[in-house]
Amino acid sequence: MRKVVLFAHMSLDGFAGDVNGGLGFLTYDQELQQYADEVVKTVGAPLYGKSTYHLMEGYWPTILNKPGADQHSLQHAQWVQDIPKVVFSTTLVTADWNNTTLVKDNVAEAVRKLKEEPGKDLVIFGSPGLAKSFMNLGLIDECKLTLHPVLLGNGISLFDGNMAKRPLKLLESKTLRSGVVTLHYEVVR
Repeated sequence: MRKVVLFAHMSLDGFAGDVNGGLGFLTYDQELQQYADEVVKTVGAPLYGKSTYHLMEGYWPTILNKPGADQHSLQHAQWVQDIPKVVFSTTLVTADWNNTTLVKDNVAEAVRKLKEEPGKDLVIFGSPGLAKSFMNLGLIDECKLTLHPVLLGNGISLFDGNMAKRPLKLLESKTLRSGVVTLHYEVVR
């Protein structure tokens, strides 16, 4: 059975984005890129909330036709264009990006069915609102987090006081040369 995995970058004080949703605080280097590439190899379908879906839909397709785009970006853009994607939103009317399914209701049932399909894992990329909802519904099986050596003081919280308590079991951690710590947790049921 496939797992639902949260993959997110966060500041030491728990923010997945600055106050404007920006990721300029990330310590993104080749070592972190390699880690992210390894996570991408485990993905059978990305799961997005509405905001992250709009960001991805507005960015990656443009890379395919961008003069001078590097090979890695082109390969990732083609991957994200082709892979089946699922967006969860009660307010989106349509999700027209290539190979995208829109789930508007019965989230737990939709996720259960997706998990029963054969293939690689279902991975939430960022999407703090979706991550919180899924965590509260008990739908997340694992968390792969990158903890960046910065305190933002304010921003978009990945986890906050409105979430139910969920014990985690550390499966793996690694400190990168940049000071970023990768953390892989299993959600204990």
